[in-house]
Amino acid sequence: MRIIAGTAKGHTIKAPKGMDTRPTLDRVRESVFNVLAHRGLVQKRVLDLFSGTGALAIESLSRGASHAVAMDKATAKLIKENAEHCHVADKITIFSNTLTQVAHRLEGQQFDYIFSDPPYQKGFIEATIKFVIDGDFLAPEGVLLLERYKDEALVLPEGWACIKEQKFGYTLVSYCVRNSSERS
Repeated sequence: MRIIAGTAKGHTIKAPKGMDTRPTLDRVRESVFNVLAHRGLVQKRVLDLFSGTGALAIESLSRGASHAVAMDKATAKLIKENAEHCHVADKITIFSNTLTQVAHRLEGQQFDYIFSDPPYQKGFIEATIKFVIDGDFLAPEGVLLLERYKDEALVLPEGWACIKEQKFGYTLVSYCVRNSSERS
């Protein structure tokens, strides 16, 4: 795996050994960041849930995000190593926690982009949506990106919409926002 663009372009990042993880493929990350390019990444705040390798957070920082928070209960040490290797360690906060545990640590913060790539078909899509809404973590014009199994249901609450979906084999990436009437 490698960082695709920006200040850390070409840097390789490590994936966990022997763990049941599914790092976001380079081609999926590249496509996601191409979609986000028109919204911009410069000076944006990013939250990367179920971060795994930290690739999405690190890619965001490489492309100009001002700060990223990466959360993964099992791989926080690896994320730190990858961030140091890519020279973005000063712009990333890493938590070795679950959603429930990290919620109070993020209280009062909002993010322009929230990435969530949880284990497939384990109920984490619903948990992520609840976490984001209950904590009011998404900035008014922000985007919640959910990577999920293609057959996994996505039920958004009233006032939210899926504005785009991309399919990559058995993986589906959904771009979710608050409806404009909810943003005022």
